[in-house]
Amino acid sequence: MMKKLRRILYQPYKWLILSPVFVVTTIFFGGLAVVLSSFLKPRISSYLCGATWARINAGITPMFVRVTGRRFIDKHQSYVVISNHQSQYDIFVLYGWLGIDFKWVMKIELRRIPFIGVSCEKLGHIFIDRSDRAAAIQTINAAKKRIVDGTSILFFPEGTRSRSGHLGPFKKGAFKMALDLGLPILPITIRGTRSILPPDTLDIFPGRADLIIHPPVDTREYHEENLDILVEKVRDIVKAPLAKSL
Repeated sequence: MMKKLRRILYQPYKWLILSPVFVVTTIFFGGLAVVLSSFLKPRISSYLCGATWARINAGITPMFVRVTGRRFIDKHQSYVVISNHQSQYDIFVLYGWLGIDFKWVMKIELRRIPFIGVSCEKLGHIFIDRSDRAAAIQTINAAKKRIVDGTSILFFPEGTRSRSGHLGPFKKGAFKMALDLGLPILPITIRGTRSILPPDTLDIFPGRADLIIHPPVDTREYHEENLDILVEKVRDIVKAPLAKSL
C-alpha cells in the first residue's frame, strides 16, 4: 500500500519536473556536443556533454549508483565492453559512471531522434543497419580505427532490453570484433535499472543501481573455432550478479 502511494505521489514530480528537465538537458547538451565537436576531440566532448547529461538526469530522478570493480580498468587500454541491458536508464549509468571513453554501437533508427541522434554521430558513436548485414559489417569495419589509445567500444550483445529481467542469449558480433582487434573484453553487469524504468513503459520511479565492473577477459587464446566458449564465459560472468536481484 505504501509503495503504491509513493508511486502516486511521484507522478506530479515526474511529469512537471523530471520530464521537462530531461527534455531541456537533452536539447542543451545535444546541441553543445555538436558545437564542441567542431574544435575539441570527441572524447573530451563526450565527457563534458554525455557524462554531465547522464548525471543530471540520474540525479533528478533520483537514481543512486554504486560502482564496484573500477580498479579493473586500465584507462590507457582499449576494450570491447560487454554489458547486459535491462532499461533505458542503463545509458545514464554507463555514460555517467563507467569513467572511460567509449563508442556506442547503436541501431540506425536512433539516428533519427532529434538532438540525440546528431550529437551521438558527432561524438563518433556507431550506427548500424541491422536489416542490411553487409552494410552493418562495413560500418563496423570502418569504425575499428577509432578503437585505439584507451577508446573502447560498447555492445549490448543481447541486442535489446530484457523484458523478463533474465539475461538473454548473446550475439557473437562483439566477440568477433574483440578477436579481430586483439582487444580484451571488459564485462559489465548493471543491476537495478529495470526497477527504475521497466522496458516499454514510462513508469519511472527512484531507486538504486549497481554498476559492476568485472576483470577483463583476455581473448588471445580464443579463435573462430572456440568462439562459443568465449561467448558463454563472458555471459556467465555478466549473469552471476543478476541472480541476486531476481
